Amino acid sequence: MLGKNRLIRRAALALLTGAMSITLLVQAPGQSEAKELKKVKIGVATTFLGITYPWLMMPQALGYWKDEGYDVQVLPIGGSLQVIQQMVGGGVDIGQINASALIQSKDTNDIQMRAFMTNGVVDSAIAVLSDSPIKDVKDLKGKKIGVFNLASGHIPFLKAYLSANDIDPDNGVQLISVGFGASAVQALRSGQVDALDFWASANAIFENAGLSLRRIADPKWRALPDFSMVAMQSEIDQHLDVLEAIARGAAKASLFAATNPDCVRKVQWKNWPDTKPTGSSDEATLAKWDINSLQAQLDSMKSAREINPSKLWGQTSADGYGRMQDFFKETGLVQKTVPNKDLVITDQAFFERVNKFDHDAVVASAKACDIK
Repeated sequence: MLGKNRLIRRAALALLTGAMSITLLVQAPGQSEAKELKKVKIGVATTFLGITYPWLMMPQALGYWKDEGYDVQVLPIGGSLQVIQQMVGGGVDIGQINASALIQSKDTNDIQMRAFMTNGVVDSAIAVLSDSPIKDVKDLKGKKIGVFNLASGHIPFLKAYLSANDIDPDNGVQLISVGFGASAVQALRSGQVDALDFWASANAIFENAGLSLRRIADPKWRALPDFSMVAMQSEIDQHLDVLEAIARGAAKASLFAATNPDCVRKVQWKNWPDTKPTGSSDEATLAKWDINSLQAQLDSMKSAREINPSKLWGQTSADGYGRMQDFFKETGLVQKTVPNKDLVITDQAFFERVNKFDHDAVVASAKACDIK
């Protein structure tokens, strides 16, 4: 009898233990399951997402945005106006556009959006071949200038620069759309155009392709903010925490890139091998080309920090965007203006939160460059 009772007790204990195990199995997924990532789409005013976008590419590869709780999709859309259209239509949540497009859309069409992260300045230049007879801007009169397309965000600056030097921007020069990459290089090399008007990293890419260039630019340009992350006012009102997290991931990536550009190259090539430059079988040459392109962008990012008083990563400045808006008003590109503070997020606490991360850890990670 005692043996039978002992067996009953053992059976009961086994059932109880099994029930507890089943309960734990049922509860465990809810307790250990990774938090579901919220999806965010960023539309970028470009046709090619290469190494010159470290604040957008590195957060994906290094997990900075996932750490913030977001699954971010970065989409090359074309030009700034197309990105704005996508934002207005709800196709993307955030835009990476030229500041000129932000100002014109705000002033002319009253599109309610603001910049919440500045990632560069107006770093464009008019590039001519080093042996060209064109020595300064005045020599461009009657010449053909190649541009990315006729809706390029820098054309207003080019026209103002020409006008300030007694060249009719509409009749004194001819602007020709030459696209990007090989087509632009060939246009200058063949004499189809006398000069190219492109941003800094593009000119670096042209030099990688074998062009020896001399640059002509208005020194005032680098005091103006340009490539910026923007969002609709409704997104800012409802999801400021999302924008803060995205900007913080981008800020971490910016610091990482500034610390070790060659590690950015390695990460870029590993995660997006199709973006690796072509034209040489020598890996060292290809690496040099990409670093040259990236450094041009890093210089622009550095200038963007220097025009802001606190030097915080990504900080936007109402004064900076205001200077650009004043320029547009003076040149007749806009007929009316909005208060400067309406162009950007002006709460400095936002940028302090964006920059609230372990800077030393990011620097150490970049230096170690442990690419898995």
